[in-house]
This record gives sequence, structure tokens and C-alpha cells, in this order.
Amino acid sequence: MNFEKEYQKIANLVSEDLLKVEEYLKSEIDVFPAVNPFLEKFLTGKSKRIRPTIAFLYLRANDLKPDTKHYILQSAIEIIHNASLLHDDVIDECSTRRGNITLNKEFNNKTAVLCGDYLLASALNKLNQLNTPKITSICAETMREMCKGEIFQDFMKGQIPTLKEYLTKTEQKTAGLFRAAIEGSMILSGLKDTTKSADFATNFGIAFQIRDDLLNIIQNDNLKPSNNDIKCGIYNAPVIFAQNTNDLLQGIEKTKDLLNNYVVKSKEIIETFNDNPYKTGLGELLGLLNNA
Repeated sequence: MNFEKEYQKIANLVSEDLLKVEEYLKSEIDVFPAVNPFLEKFLTGKSKRIRPTIAFLYLRANDLKPDTKHYILQSAIEIIHNASLLHDDVIDECSTRRGNITLNKEFNNKTAVLCGDYLLASALNKLNQLNTPKITSICAETMREMCKGEIFQDFMKGQIPTLKEYLTKTEQKTAGLFRAAIEGSMILSGLKDTTKSADFATNFGIAFQIRDDLLNIIQNDNLKPSNNDIKCGIYNAPVIFAQNTNDLLQGIEKTKDLLNNYVVKSKEIIETFNDNPYKTGLGELLGLLNNA
């Protein structure tokens, strides 16, 4: 199964929503003439847009329609995500991302860090436009948790964490933004109790990251070298289960079981929805996550 091809079919269900998010992203860049084209290409370049995609699918699966505020929120979430990537590239001393030269390589670390800060400020400005303090609070807490996850990972380099520590880090670094995207959308739609949407987003986000960590071990990808995490001393689920970095077969199988557990939890939540194409799309997307 070709993930990219199948994923695009699912994303096409909300393609009009995603195009509107792109419009809000393109309006963000006004840093410096030499930097603007590069930063705009980075922000609007080829990307899965997985967070707004899953948020719009979830929203429409609940028979709710997005409006301007939803597009502003999702553009803010994407900007936060991309700002974190700019900072990651500096921290990890990366020279390419998504097949393109990184901003820190094209210019320098200082410019890349400042551009990341600029994007975060832009995201906060967008969140302010929503005039919804609860969403602003969720996003602020998400960014704080992302930093905590990164710091934990840095201090744990070369050490095998516990499974609980790994899952906490995964929720902090990855699942939090999914939760902000989906829960925030439901809040904007007037939902008072967002427990179910937050649970779905957390389980989906953890599953998404476990799959990524698994593929880092078992799949060669020119854009992300196989075993790159291990070479950097970052030990994720396969290594945790195997308790070594040499014989990972058992760890890989147990990681697949762990991934499936979070996929099942997500599926149980959407099973209560009325049948519609967006619910079907969510189910198909969960099936893709399990196909590692």
C-alpha cells in the first residue's frame, strides 16, 4: 500500500478546507526581502498537512462545518508546527528537510532561530483573532509541553527511557498539536464537552508518532535516513522493547502491537459517529497508520 497515494485520496475529502488554510499561511511572511521567498516556500511547500486534515475530517464527521475562525486556527497550528521545525533544524544541525536546503544552511543559525520566533509570534497573533481564551490557553500549554519533550529527549540521548517516559515525550512533542487542532475546532463549533475529541486526538497523535519512529527503523527514506534516531542516540519504542540497539526484531513486533493499541482506541471513539464519508476517511486514515 502506497501511504502517500492513499493519504492524498483521504485528504481530498477536505481539499477545499485545506486550500483556505493555505491562503492564510501565505499572508504571513514579511520579515526581510532576502528571507521572505525562502521562508514562504518553507511554510507553504510540500507537506501532508496532517493536522488540519484530521481536524477537518473530525469536524465534518460530526456534521459540523468549518468557518473562517476554523481556518485561522488551523493556519496557526501549522505555523507553530513549522516554527518548531526551523528550531529543530538548528538544534539537529540539519542541512535538508523535505528534500530542500534548510533555512539555517541557506543563511545561518541566528536567522533560522529568529524566523522560527517570528512564526510563533505570527501564530499568537492569529490565535488572538479568535478571541477564545480557552484555545489560546490550550495552544500555549501545547508549546510549553513541546519544549519539555525536546529537553527531555536531549538529556536522555544515549540512554534507553522507560516506556512510560517515551509515551509522555510522544504526547508532549507530537500529540499535543493534534489535540490543539481537533479540540480547538470543536470549541469553535460551540462544543462544551471536548473530552472525546481530546482523547481521539491524543490517541491519534501518539499512534502517528509511534509509526514514524517505527519507520525510522525499518524503512529506507532518502528524506529521512533509516536508523537516524539511533545514530543520534535517540531511543524510541523499538529499542525500549528490545533493550538494545542491535537486535530489534522483537522490539519492532512489540512496537507494532503498541501502535495498534492506540489505533484501536481512536477507532472506538469514531464508531459512535453517524455514517458519512468523513467518518469513513478517518477510519481509512487510521488503517494507514497501522500499515507500517
